[in-house]
Amino acid sequence: MWHKVCVVYRVRYWLCAILVLVSRLLQAETAPASELPIQFREGLLWAEVSVPQSKEPLHFLVDSGASASVVNLSTAKRLGLKLGPKVKVTAVATTLTGHWPVKLSAKARELELPDEYLALDLSKLSGACSRSVDGLIGADFFRDRVVEIDYTAQKLRVLSASPATESTNAVPLETRPCGFRVAVSVNGGKSQWVRVDTGCATAFQWVTSRERADRCTSKLAVGLAELSIPQTMTGLRIGNHKLDTVPTGLHSKAIFPGESGLLGNGLLAQFGVVTIDAKSRRLLLGRTPAP
Repeated sequence: MWHKVCVVYRVRYWLCAILVLVSRLLQAETAPASELPIQFREGLLWAEVSVPQSKEPLHFLVDSGASASVVNLSTAKRLGLKLGPKVKVTAVATTLTGHWPVKLSAKARELELPDEYLALDLSKLSGACSRSVDGLIGADFFRDRVVEIDYTAQKLRVLSASPATESTNAVPLETRPCGFRVAVSVNGGKSQWVRVDTGCATAFQWVTSRERADRCTSKLAVGLAELSIPQTMTGLRIGNHKLDTVPTGLHSKAIFPGESGLLGNGLLAQFGVVTIDAKSRRLLLGRTPAP
């Protein structure tokens, strides 16, 4: 049984697919309204991706927390892709070497995906999941788009226009080179910025030390290591929504500079449908019932 605040548990979890590439961001063009089947399993969002080099579909994670899309280094080599120059990636408890950029023509159904990827060894991430992870569909796919994630129906929809919605559903969304973030209040405290991260399987990761909101790093960073961290329950307010008991991982240092934590699928899925409206800079939690 969970005990609020006063009792802290140690839990093992994976910060799956948290990646930042700030040195260069890609701009995705607005696409017509379309729908893509996804699988919501293990707390993560899976999509099948087709490429000319493979008869079989590739398995990608939909990861709004990654500012650039990623292709697994082993997958890139298997497909015979030309690797770009080496770049250093700072990971949790280690440093990795990736390659940027790697050209790849990829689609998820009829949706065109970014054509440049960071090639990175995702073997630890694959080991944490029940299947191999061939890559990540990052925030470069979301930018300048209206992307609706339907956790209940397991569909991803790219909408042709920003949806009309009640004010109770909409939360201001800030788009930075570092990624998407929203303001939340934890346990009735002051407002703090946290990243909207569909690549995180847990509900909420909270940095208990204060982070300067204007900070944003140009370093490459990825969290692919297994961690054992304190976990408790917190009260969380986001926009007009108040959640009293949110499973929360506690961090003493920032996961990303300028941010005080992550909102993951464990929380977002509670709303059934979540829309990342990068065009209008809104995060829509739930769907407004039709009149």
